[in-house]
Formats: sequence, structure tokens, C-alpha cells
Amino acid sequence: MKPGPSSERAVILAASERDAVKTAHLIKEAGYYANICADLAELERQIANGAGLAIIADEVIKAADLAGLTHWLNEQPSWSDFPIVLISEKGGPERNPEAARLGRALGNVTFIERPFHPTTLVSLVAATVRGRRRQYQTRQILEDLTESEGLLQTALNAGHLGALELHLPDFELEASPTCKAFFGRGPGDRFTYQDLLDAVHPDDRARRNEIVEQTLRSGADYRIEYRNIWPDGTQHWVDVRARAVRRVDGSIRSLVGVCSDITARKTAEIEREALLAQLAAERTALAELTATLEQRVEQRTADLMKEVAARERAQEQLRHAQKMEAIGQLTGGVAHDFNNLLMAVMGNLDLLRKRMPEDPRLRRLVDGALQGAERGASLTQRLLAFARQQDLRAVPVDLGALVRDMSNLLERSLGPRIMLRLDIPEGLPLACVDSNQLELAVLNLAINARDAMPDGGLIEIRLAAWQAKNDPTLQPGDYLKLSVIDSGTGMSPDVLKRAIEPFFSSKPVGKGTGLGLSMVHGLAVQLGGELQLSSAVGKGTTAALVLPVATAVPEVESPAPAAQTVKRSAVILLVDDDPLIAMSTMEMLEDLGHRVIGVNSGPQALEILRSDQEIDLMMTDHVMPGMTGIELAAASRKVRPQLLVLLATGYAELPDGTQVDLPRLAKPYHQDQLRDRLDRLLGQGVQRPEAAGTDSPATPSALSPSP
Repeated sequence: MKPGPSSERAVILAASERDAVKTAHLIKEAGYYANICADLAELERQIANGAGLAIIADEVIKAADLAGLTHWLNEQPSWSDFPIVLISEKGGPERNPEAARLGRALGNVTFIERPFHPTTLVSLVAATVRGRRRQYQTRQILEDLTESEGLLQTALNAGHLGALELHLPDFELEASPTCKAFFGRGPGDRFTYQDLLDAVHPDDRARRNEIVEQTLRSGADYRIEYRNIWPDGTQHWVDVRARAVRRVDGSIRSLVGVCSDITARKTAEIEREALLAQLAAERTALAELTATLEQRVEQRTADLMKEVAARERAQEQLRHAQKMEAIGQLTGGVAHDFNNLLMAVMGNLDLLRKRMPEDPRLRRLVDGALQGAERGASLTQRLLAFARQQDLRAVPVDLGALVRDMSNLLERSLGPRIMLRLDIPEGLPLACVDSNQLELAVLNLAINARDAMPDGGLIEIRLAAWQAKNDPTLQPGDYLKLSVIDSGTGMSPDVLKRAIEPFFSSKPVGKGTGLGLSMVHGLAVQLGGELQLSSAVGKGTTAALVLPVATAVPEVESPAPAAQTVKRSAVILLVDDDPLIAMSTMEMLEDLGHRVIGVNSGPQALEILRSDQEIDLMMTDHVMPGMTGIELAAASRKVRPQLLVLLATGYAELPDGTQVDLPRLAKPYHQDQLRDRLDRLLGQGVQRPEAAGTDSPATPSALSPSP
């Protein structure tokens, strides 16, 4: 509300009517408004109805009851400090004790002593009115702020949103009652930033901290969905979004944002995915029950191709919405699921090939299906390479010797139209790499370079020492750079930007999976290096693998002990929650002559181990609900310390900090691989009577991961 004449007027309580009229006349001549009050009661009413100041003669109120006036002055709103001009014949408080008393009682008092010059009074009124106007402006600002806060709170309530502000650099958190409720706290509960950090689900903490650091470093908007654990132990999802508020110097003062509870949506998504998986499994089972043998093989192969195509489409959709790290996590999960599917296919086909009649046509069909499954297994290895979840055996390797030894293979693969040139100096340090995977990566890069030169050309492979200093993606230190350089067609900037994305390929349909460069990229990052790509249309491409220098000397490998063929039938406890894989594996084990006890969970397996049932070896999957394979192995050692355990898994990456001292068999596997692994373990088990009474198998080789 804008101030008007009534809110800026001077209300006058003088010693006489003559003084009051004279004072009002001076004020009005100066362009201001003035009202004369007959007594103190009228003065109080005038002030309560709105005024700019009061001019009072001290002899009028010296003996008066000022309770009503002082009560109104004390009850003023926070924006108001009503000014009073007190006219005194004996001067101000420094010479007049009565003036001092009135000044203390009335608050914002200015004294003027008789006789005074009219100009003095007018100047004093002008200054007082200006001050009162500023108070009215403050009132308007406060009213606007109150209205804005009300609208904001209404919007937050309508959207079921909580508000929060994180003050920097001390990380002091302010959270609204709604925000606290999303973390399981009451409106009056203390909720600090440390309380928020402790509530974040352990599996989401690293991702959340990374996004917070990125926001504080760059000032970009903060947006994340993560789980939090309430004080009662229940798990909930929150969506938090915030924006940086900067100081005048440009530094970030605080992060201001909102949060919402998305537990219902996340729960619905999980239930929907579970339902879709269940429907797919039931459809597959129905097809197997109703189709003929040939139709079942063809249908299963077609289903696998559809699933691969569906996953490729899902990858393509997610490519535009997620960063490369998120895609890597997804592809790792895809590879795990695909390995499980291939395990069921390959196991059943192995048994089928042994038991089917000697029909050449059926044998060709089964062999074709096996070849397709093995190609799918190769595809999962590339996916795991991109997702950085493949098993690597990184050891010191002479890269120069490795590339020279590959030269004949490279020349045969490149063909007569391609010239291969090696630039490998002597005296370079060893690199810490996995030889087999690196050879595959170099071959992939060379074939890509060949395909970029349809009319022939030159491929040069260079090896040089390289140092990382200010590279944001590498730790500072010494590296080796292995470059594959071609003189081919090159890549446009758009193609170069997407070159390492999985399933992206610039080749014609049917000429590539789009996993070559993504696999090389994943391998380089998993080894602690990176893949550097540079290209220009018409000027060729350089693909450089930057690999860390080895800090240890090469180990002398001792020859692996020969597997001892086991002639007797063993009693094997099989633990797998997937009925398809369990059925296939049980059939393969029984076909090898073993007696199998099958269960679908860790707790069921422990019940059998606690019984008197004879068990020679336990074979378990790793990823199972309730209890993982590694947890089951640890629990089994407390019951049967000498029990041999074989971990069969399609997921190479195990949880951080896990001490894997179990022999492993990677899915998918053939029956021959299963037989060889069991023969080696059971043969070692025969030779280890001294292990009795220990907590784990005594034979070191039985504790080593499968190569």
C-alpha cells in the first residue's frame, strides 16, 4: 500500500490553541499535512489511524497518563519506529531530567527547544517524514516477501515437495518439515547435513558424492535420484534438485532446491520389470512344452535374437538420456543376463547333441545353434569389456615384443592391399596389461583401420613412452602409448563423438556389431588407461591406447598341474535360483556320472550341509536373492571346513573388497569345461587329508580363481 496524506501527516498536541494553529500553519506552508489534536486521547486515535509523526509540547503530557500511547508504541510492527518531536522549554535530556524520562518512555524522540526558528521546525518535519516514508517502503517489501513466501509454500505443498538449502562452505543444512519427512524425520527433529549423508544408501553414496562435487566445482544444476534409509530401517527413494546461489564475487554461497519422495514410482517400475520377466519366462516355457524338438531349437534361437534386438533398442534409447558411465553399468548387467540365457542354451544343446539320433540334418541344426550361442558368448565378453567388468590378468608385458609377435597375424588379417609398418623403439619399459585382451584390442583397431581404407593404404603401429600430467581422466605418471594410424576415410566430428558408444557403427548394416571400439575403450579404462581417438574426414584416423607402465617385475609362471581324471561318482550339491540353468546343469552333471542334489537358495543349501548327507563338492551361482554364492561359501566353511566349493557365475565383477579365494567357472560353459574343472578339483580333494580341522581348503590351487 502506497503512503498518502493521512499516513504522512503531522498530528499536533500543543500547549495552547494559538501554538497549535501556528505550528500547523508552518508545516502546511512547507507542503506537508498537519492535524491539530485537542487532547492526548485524540492524539492517540490520530496516531492509531495513521500518521507520519507527532509534535507534542512536553508540558501537556508531563503529568498525563501515557500508558495508552506507550502501549501503542511498544506494539508497533517490526517495520515501524514512529517518530515524535517533543517541544520543550528547558532543553533536551542532557539538561532536563523530565525530557530524559519522556524520551525513554516514547522511544524515537527528537527534542526542539523554545524559542525555535520556523526553518528548524520545517527541516525537522521534512527529515522525519522522509524517514517515515522509508519505513512504509520497508513495510511494502515485507508484505511482498510474505506474499511470495506464501505462494511458494502453496506451490511446494501442491507439488508434494520439500525445500532445502545447503549453506557453504560449512555445509549447514536447512530443511523444511516436508523434506525431513522424506528422510523419516519429524518436523521438530534435528536434521543436519551429516544426518543426510548417513541416511543415503551405501550403494548410492559414491554416485551422489560425485554429482555434488561436480555441482560445487562447475556450478551446474544438481539433480539426482537415490535411496535413503529411514531410522526405522525402511528404504525409500528421493528425487533431489538444486541450483547454486552465488555471492557477489562469483563464489557459491549455497545450494537451494527441492526434493520429492518417488518411492511409489520406483516400486512400480521394479514390479513392472519383474512382471515382464515372469511373463517372458512363462511364454518361453509354454513354447518348449508345446513345440517339437526342431521347432523348440528354432524358437529358442529366434527368442534369443529378439532379446538381443530388444536390448540393442533399449541401449539406443538410453544412449540419449544417460552418460557413458550409466551405459557401462547397463551393458554389464545385460552381459550377465545374456550369459545366464546362453548357459541354459549351451548346456541343453550339449546334452541334446550327445543323445539325439544320427540324423545329419538335426546335427547341422544343433551345431548351428551352438555356434550362434558361442558367438553370443563372444558378444557378452565385448559387452563386459566395455562395462569394465571382464576378468583381467594384468601383468608386466613387453608391448614391443607382443606387437612384433602379432605382425604375421595382422598381415594375414589385413590382406594384400594394406601395408603394415611398425615403429617400435628399443628400451621401453614394460606395461601392466592383460596380453590376451590387448592382442584382441590391437586386432580390432587394425581391422577397423583396414575397413576405413577400401582401396588399400598404410597402417602404422607406433609405440612410445608418454607422461600424463594435466590429463583429467588419468592419474599422473608414466604410460606407454600404442597408436594405430591409418590413411583412410576418417570420421566426421559427430561420428567421432559417438565412436565408442556400444552398438554404434558407421559401417553398413551387417558389417559390424558396433562393439569394437567400445570394447577397446572399456579395456583401456579398466587397465587404468584410456583410448584417445583423433580423426578428420579424408585424412585418416589415429586410435591410441594409453596404458600404465608396470611397477613390478614379471612373475615366472609355473606350469599348471595336470587335471586328475576322477573315476568315481561324486555327490554334488548344486545351488542356483534360475530353474532353467539349474535343470541344464543338473542334467550335465548326472550325464557325467555324478549324483546331484539341487536347491535354489543359500539357506536351503546350508540346511543340507548341517545334516549327515554326504557331500563331495558344492557348485553354486553367485548372484542369488537373499544370500550370494560368496556368502554361502563363507557360511559353508563354518559347517564343513573341508568342503570343495566351485563358484559358477556369468558376472566377472564381484563386490568391492571381496576376498575371492574360490575356484570359478565362467558362464556360459560347455560340458567338457565343466568335466575338466570338476576333475581337477575332485582330484585335488583326494590328496588333501591334512586339511582336516582347517577353515578353508589347504590346496592353494583349489583357492585360486579360474584362469
